[in-house]
Amino acid sequence: MSKILITGGAGFIASSLARRIAENPEDELVLVDNLATGDPKNIPSSSHNNVRFIKADVNDFQDIASIFHSWKFDYVFHLAAVVGVQRTLKNPVKVLGDIDGIRNILTLCKNTGVQRVYFSSSSEVYGEPFEFPQNEHTTPLNSRLPYAIVKNVGEAYLRAFEQEYHLPYTIFRYFNTYGPNQSKDFVVSKFILHALKGEDLHVYGDGLQTRTFCYVDDNVEACHAIFRQQACKNQVINIGSDVEIPIVQLAHQIIKLTGSSSQVVHLSPLEEGDMTRRCPDIKMMKNYLPAAPITLEEGLKIVIDTFKPMSNVRN
Repeated sequence: MSKILITGGAGFIASSLARRIAENPEDELVLVDNLATGDPKNIPSSSHNNVRFIKADVNDFQDIASIFHSWKFDYVFHLAAVVGVQRTLKNPVKVLGDIDGIRNILTLCKNTGVQRVYFSSSSEVYGEPFEFPQNEHTTPLNSRLPYAIVKNVGEAYLRAFEQEYHLPYTIFRYFNTYGPNQSKDFVVSKFILHALKGEDLHVYGDGLQTRTFCYVDDNVEACHAIFRQQACKNQVINIGSDVEIPIVQLAHQIIKLTGSSSQVVHLSPLEEGDMTRRCPDIKMMKNYLPAAPITLEEGLKIVIDTFKPMSNVRN
């Protein structure tokens, strides 16, 4: 039996991962979230008798320390963070506060005998990349945005704690992930909801900036397999899709799949944070998937069907 902590446990990816891990009744899970951006509805239901939720702030040492000392965790997934390009650009000081949380978690892991820390980094650390696909080992980390800086500092902290205190880690560099429970202010969810309501879909600039979109089940399956197999010790691994699509094409595809009358409206380009391309090398990730990744069209259809009841469709 293992005792596992997942921070940011009411978040989209963290709660999805918690449900997957909780399928093993031998494990005890504690989910921690301050609910600043996490949604309580994401927390696994009471049918999971091995999951407990505690409202706490990982950036407050006293708040999180008492939980560590009470539970004596074997493994920790540190996924708590302020996320989202617009949110992080508008709240740069708040974003930098997450460095305190990283330091708190690693210090407590070191002091309480945690066997490994799993950390959610981000594709944002690559900045405007010089290499495609973006490789974990050779692509330089060059973003100066506060969110990316925090993730880069987090990665440096993990390496330093492993070097000095022999605390093992695994770093997941998440690329765009989407699914039914994602916050409605991220691009896929936002486009689908607007399309279902027949409202305009807003695209920044010419919309030719590319992204890749990983369905949440593939993200979770890869991370879960790495955890169960105790793989990727002291390594970084990209978690995402390797199929690029321009944002304007994503908008038109969603309009087509929803049968919407919506129009694509181009807005002024963002002043910063909207990188021209994103495409990870996911050869390592694919080693831990039980099947081929879910295609974008398949995933979009699932999310569309989930969102229809809440949209009051008027196309």
